[in-house]
Amino acid sequence: MRSSPFSRSIAATLLCLASSFVIAGQATAQQVNGTLGSPSATTTIDGKQLPPPDPKFGGVIKDGALQSRPWWPPRVVPPKGAPNVLLIITDDAGFAVPSTFGGVIPTPIMDRIANSGLRYNRVFSTALCSPTRAALITGRNHHSVGFGVISEQATGFPGYNSIIAKDKATIGRILLDNGYSTSWFGKDHNTPAFAASQVGPFDQWPGGMGFEYFYGFVGGDANQWEPNLFRNTTQIYPFLGKEPGTWNLVTAMADDAIDWMTRINQTDPSKPIFIKYAPGATHAPHHPTKEWVDKIGQMHLFDEGWNKVRDRIFENQKRLGVIPQDTKLSPWPKDILKEWDQLTADEQKLYIRQVEVFAAYAAYSDHEIGRVIQAFEDLGKLDNTLIIYINGDNGTSAEGGPIGTPNEVAFFNGVSVPVDVQLAKYYDVWGTEQTYNHMSAGWSWAFDAPFSWFKQNASQLGGTNQNMVVSWPARIKDKGGLREQFIHVIDVLPTILEAAGIRAPEMVDGIKQAPIEGISFAYTFDPANAKVSTRHKTQYFEMMGQWALYNEGWFLSTKVNRAPWEAFGPANADPLNNQVLQLFNLNQDFSQTEDLATKNPQKVKEMKDMFIAEAKKYQVFPMDASVAARVIAPRPNITAGRSEFVYTRPMTGLPQGDSPLLLDTSYTITADIEVPTGGAEGMILTSGGRFAGYGFYLLQGKPVFLWNLLDLQRIKWEGSEALSPGRHTVEFDFKYDGIGVGTLEYNNFSGLAQPGTGTLKVDGKEVDTKRMAKTLPMILQWDESFDIGSDTLTGVNDADYKPPFPLTAKLNKLTVKVDRPQLSPADIKKLQGAMHAASDGPVGEDLSLVQKIEMRIDKREDCRKQADAKKLGPVERIGFVRECMK
Repeated sequence: MRSSPFSRSIAATLLCLASSFVIAGQATAQQVNGTLGSPSATTTIDGKQLPPPDPKFGGVIKDGALQSRPWWPPRVVPPKGAPNVLLIITDDAGFAVPSTFGGVIPTPIMDRIANSGLRYNRVFSTALCSPTRAALITGRNHHSVGFGVISEQATGFPGYNSIIAKDKATIGRILLDNGYSTSWFGKDHNTPAFAASQVGPFDQWPGGMGFEYFYGFVGGDANQWEPNLFRNTTQIYPFLGKEPGTWNLVTAMADDAIDWMTRINQTDPSKPIFIKYAPGATHAPHHPTKEWVDKIGQMHLFDEGWNKVRDRIFENQKRLGVIPQDTKLSPWPKDILKEWDQLTADEQKLYIRQVEVFAAYAAYSDHEIGRVIQAFEDLGKLDNTLIIYINGDNGTSAEGGPIGTPNEVAFFNGVSVPVDVQLAKYYDVWGTEQTYNHMSAGWSWAFDAPFSWFKQNASQLGGTNQNMVVSWPARIKDKGGLREQFIHVIDVLPTILEAAGIRAPEMVDGIKQAPIEGISFAYTFDPANAKVSTRHKTQYFEMMGQWALYNEGWFLSTKVNRAPWEAFGPANADPLNNQVLQLFNLNQDFSQTEDLATKNPQKVKEMKDMFIAEAKKYQVFPMDASVAARVIAPRPNITAGRSEFVYTRPMTGLPQGDSPLLLDTSYTITADIEVPTGGAEGMILTSGGRFAGYGFYLLQGKPVFLWNLLDLQRIKWEGSEALSPGRHTVEFDFKYDGIGVGTLEYNNFSGLAQPGTGTLKVDGKEVDTKRMAKTLPMILQWDESFDIGSDTLTGVNDADYKPPFPLTAKLNKLTVKVDRPQLSPADIKKLQGAMHAASDGPVGEDLSLVQKIEMRIDKREDCRKQADAKKLGPVERIGFVRECMK
């Protein structure tokens, strides 16, 4: 019997769709459910090409519909048994933060996952936030995907431009095209700062990278009480109208995640879901609810101080078996951080308050993560859900400095807030909407036990050695097991793909894909592989000129030459070579405490050569040791090359990275407004908020320009009379005395933070003139926006107004003119001379290179100690150290 055209078409379609495809090295047959061509038919795909090619029509078309047969393309689904995936990554949390790995902060949800699954104690990050996250979602090294540093420090080199290239598709995109529902909740620090406005482009937003639904904030940090919050690409304000302290993003994002997954399940229970869950905790600002602060305070976890708490954590770690019994506790850094008994009573009081709020934030976040996990169980999906819960995207942050800060924005501008000011003004409101708080680095060191150093320090395990728990009840049966294999965040993507039975694509949108650089650790799920050697043999590390190489247990690392809070001095001009190298055998020395470099010079050379090869392969060069200088450096945002900006109607929500930058420059702001009968008030223009920024507004009819200098000082220019009804021109003109950011090109900060004079004018007449002795050098408040006609989120001066403070005058035109300083030939000659004088130069022909470097570093450390003894401020400290080094 001859086959019909319809059956022949089906056969052709099957050949087009089927054959086989490779999963984890195995040939796997295509899986088709239902009758092909029917509305309910589904199929898996081979995954080589995304999106998959459209199948050939398998029906029959005649002249009339009654003589034809319809045919629907099958819906693409993942392979049978593919799990739901909940990928959790917390922020700025070192190895010793969670109770699961010996910490004193209770994290019962992480404990629960560990007890039903596996603990991992050798999980590595990149030492910084968005670089780790970029590596996590792409399965490639952070320089390979443009995130050598955070986007706010991006520079114009492939490894550092903060642009994830099209040949490196994310886990979201791969799973989406293979039939998953995909989502991203919380922190998105992988959208370039210069592409974060409503102008877009949106291809580097979560939605453009394969995550169908996004609810979270764009940038490195966010006020958890009033965040710069987005649903997909639309800014939302669910906290408006709520009493202070009653709405918090940590709870709100859990609520939204539960709502989203429930909607997906109710609509299509068969469809697996992927959630990237990235809470802001415990990145500064530390913003837990009062309930959690009270809970932690009542436990008195930290009353003994950081030295004894660290010792207790270390003993807990050994007792739990999450570190080897012969591990040594790295020494306390007495040269940079006081021991607890050396502190004054006021310092101890303040630091206990700081850490209790941090701990409350960590515990609160863990609790809300538990609600999301419970939702999987309530939906009957937990058994086939792969949960990967990573503690920290880097070590605990020390960016609060030795004494902590009530305002993290102050740190990024090189300003330290004295202990007495913190106690008097901020102690009672620590962690509330009145602070943008960060704790003392003494606690950060304790929370990285048994390792040394912090976030940013890529050459030290305190900056990179995270921990992780994994559960998958349907697959992982070794409940409570410990895994000690070396794992890097780039290994997560291939692990998820192997678990789901999905191959990495060769082509996406017609673009050939770069190879996945990570290695699946799914082999560790089996009890038989509990003790097998790691499959990830070699891994480089680099962050801001500090670097390391792991190779089969050996670890070559640069000696730390800069604490994270020392970000405002000249950078090491040759970070590849101008370093002291250390060598460790991590197979025998878990905590990186015994330096073997002197005993093994050939191994040092061998591993340095290996690092250079890896650095070339993964776009690490040109290596750059600068920190703060890259924050203020020019980059290609929508303001690049422009000196005049004109606005004719209200507009809010323009992020800092896409708005006119008025730091380290002269500028003029002119507003053409019409005041109605009865007068007017409200915001004309503002950028920033409560913790740093400026505002140009009408207050009781009088024009006001105000600079908020880190919530420590406010400088106000104000007219003496209210504007009469009618049309007026109000203008603020600022003349900057410095020579600007061009000095950074010469490894010099002298052009920044200089004085200037501001003049307020009404209809061309001067009404107020003031000189600013100091200006902000680096940033305003990152999570606040540039607003015209009203003020979103927090205001720059609570004493004058409360947001949104809409402008009741008619805005005809607002013009911002920026007059950036240009270096003269004489300036350049002077800067070149200073840079040459500051370079290392020859120390003596009879000394080895290592000896020269060690002498230079010892001299630098001695100069820093002298500066500490003099209790110099950040700017004075930089000048003193520079002169001392000469």
